[in-house]
Amino acid sequence: MTKTHKWITGLAVSVALGLASIIPAQADDDPARALIILTSPSLQTQGMAMVLGNAIQAGGTPIDVLLCDTAGDLALKSTQSETLKPQNVTPEQLMGKLMQGGAKVSVCALYLPNSPHDQADLRDGITVATPPAMAAQMTAAGSRVYAF
Repeated sequence: MTKTHKWITGLAVSVALGLASIIPAQADDDPARALIILTSPSLQTQGMAMVLGNAIQAGGTPIDVLLCDTAGDLALKSTQSETLKPQNVTPEQLMGKLMQGGAKVSVCALYLPNSPHDQADLRDGITVATPPAMAAQMTAAGSRVYAF
């Protein structure tokens, strides 16, 4: 083996080892945690995001929800959406089920300052997200992010 071949082989091994250290090791490819980011004002999209969140949670994956823009209105005590068929439930009822299962629900940091609402208007258990905490969750090894 020539000196160049040894160098290339060494470089390839170094790159492979470096990649192995940043790719999460997951034998079954299941995420360690899931995050739903919901921005859609559509009632059906909001409902489906919560239905899928509950299905993910039922499968054993911890899940959190970040409500941004008009979807942040789901976090308000005053929001009463129309029921969705076939189960005749609202997105906020489905969100409540997620929270009962351990999900953390937050509104985007920009939601309250850019609305006529304040933290007292939020449903019990819903917090205001901080950008550093959300960025850490979005980039954590084994985390999956779903946007609606």
